[in-house]
Amino acid sequence: MPLKIRLARAGTKKRPYYHVVIADSRAPRDGRFIERLGHFNPLVAKDAKDRLKLDLKKIKTWLGKGATPTDRVLRFLDEAGVMKRPARNNPKKAQPKKKAQERAAAAAAAPVGAAAPAPAPATEAPAGEAAAS
Repeated sequence: MPLKIRLARAGTKKRPYYHVVIADSRAPRDGRFIERLGHFNPLVAKDAKDRLKLDLKKIKTWLGKGATPTDRVLRFLDEAGVMKRPARNNPKKAQPKKKAQERAAAAAAAPVGAAAPAPAPATEAPAGEAAAS
């Protein structure tokens, strides 16, 4: 039975409130869980005491039994000093996608003078200037 330490949503529409729970990974997000380990209120200021409350003793016990935290819970545990969150590095994320690469290659292959057409000369003054004269 693979166990996860994850967030279960509570609260009302547009007023989220999350419970930190230990649950079977196959159970629904807001469904059956084994034990409640804390709570998280994202609507409270980040430096407030009531934003996040974790029972670290229970969490360490479950981690010892083989439970794995989700990404968001791992972030909370890293802030609390319980687990270390590995740094992420995705060098391909910043690279342009296929169509953007094709457009860049086409722009590089096109002659410099033909890249941007010259703007048409303005024959009339804008409406604001015509009324001022």
